[in-house]
Amino acid sequence: MKMRVNFFYFSVILTIKIGFSQDEKITNYIYEGNKNSQNEAFVEAEKSYRKALSLSPEKPEALYNLGNTHFLDKQYDEASQRFFQTQKFATTKEAKHLAFHNMGNVYMQKKEYKKAVEAYKNGLRNNPSDDETRYNYALAKKLLENEKPPEEQEKDDKKDQKDQKDQQEKDKNKDKNQQGEQENKDEQDPEKEGNEGDEKKDQGEPKNEGDQKKDKKEKEKEDQSQQQNQSPKEGQLSPQQVQSLLEAMNNQEKKVQDKVNDKKVKGVPLRGKKDW
Repeated sequence: MKMRVNFFYFSVILTIKIGFSQDEKITNYIYEGNKNSQNEAFVEAEKSYRKALSLSPEKPEALYNLGNTHFLDKQYDEASQRFFQTQKFATTKEAKHLAFHNMGNVYMQKKEYKKAVEAYKNGLRNNPSDDETRYNYALAKKLLENEKPPEEQEKDDKKDQKDQKDQQEKDKNKDKNQQGEQENKDEQDPEKEGNEGDEKKDQGEPKNEGDQKKDKKEKEKEDQSQQQNQSPKEGQLSPQQVQSLLEAMNNQEKKVQDKVNDKKVKGVPLRGKKDW
């Protein structure tokens, strides 16, 4: 899009309908406004143009340049109003052409392509040979053709919202079903639960006071069972008793052997020579 921001100076399309002294003031105000606007001092520029309009409310030059200032400051609604007033009070075709051209630019910024087409078309009616207006007119028509009707666009937006909502609900139900299946699978697999319990136990999961007392009782019971297993059953000797009996038998055997040996020495007299 080609933007035309030509500032009207007083000498361009001025139609004098007031006294010279007042006309000179208007000229100065418009000049100050143009200078401030070109320096992007939009607030000061607006003040100068409004001063000119206070002296001549229908002054096309002041209205047009004030509209350009609003456009550069991205105040598109105010700009559109000033361009409309410009073409209304303008007395030449060129002034009307410039007003309609920039009015079309405002509508393009607002993406109101149908209004932009009409504005450029009115600009070409006042100046059919302007290439920039013709280019913008063709561009606006192309964008309008590609644009969907508001009713259809609204319908598509509602459909997209519904599809998005349905998809979210579907994903939510899917996650819920997967969670239920996993829980059922865990319930049907006791070995897995046992393994998980062992893992938690191995990892040193802290026990409460009740569990600690229970473990202590079980340990005492286990120790008693071991002691009972180690104690001799009725009719049987313990290892200590067996050892004692063995020692006693060895001692008794030693005593018997000693007696036997004594008898061998004293029992039968030896026969030998007499000592006469």
